[in-house]
Amino acid sequence: MDSTRSSLDKRSSYFTPSEKLCAVFKAIIETVIFSFLGCFNFHRLPPKHHYSFNDLNRIASTTLFSVNEVEALLDLFKKLSSSIVDDGLLHKEELQLALLRTASSRNLFLDRIFDLFDEKKKGAIEFEDFVHSLNVFHPRASLEDKIDFAFRLYDLKETGYIGREEVRQMLNAIFLESDLQLSEQYLEAIIDKVERDFHC
Repeated sequence: MDSTRSSLDKRSSYFTPSEKLCAVFKAIIETVIFSFLGCFNFHRLPPKHHYSFNDLNRIASTTLFSVNEVEALLDLFKKLSSSIVDDGLLHKEELQLALLRTASSRNLFLDRIFDLFDEKKKGAIEFEDFVHSLNVFHPRASLEDKIDFAFRLYDLKETGYIGREEVRQMLNAIFLESDLQLSEQYLEAIIDKVERDFHC
């Protein structure tokens, strides 16, 4: 037993004081870095989901899409969701790149579409959310569903009411996309007409 203890004592004293200090310093640095990263909700990337035929069938059963159409949407989703970050999720920049061919400019319509597609409000669109959101564009989707989607697209504040300022923001976005410049006077006249015609 004494020989075991003396060999342990020799091993623990094997490190020089500077090596011990370096090990302590390294542990402190690691702790600070991981604490700092925790402030930014640093998470590992989620594992990519692989969909079986049963998964595709289940998704199809909750939409107007056939299993073959859901499979085609999965192929599209994989292409879109791996264009910038290959993590199995569709990020706003990836959707913007697909729709507008650029990932850098801000677009009100894209922001609204992304918000509506991001059903779980995670900041990224999962495949099932993607399919459920596209369901409204299916040729057999009801007119009521299409109207509801359009209303939610323009209801920027999500209040169930489209107010004057929301109409202004959407008109400005339309004119910006079309490279049209309207004076404030013409913009006000259009908003007034919308209010009169639709009793906003």
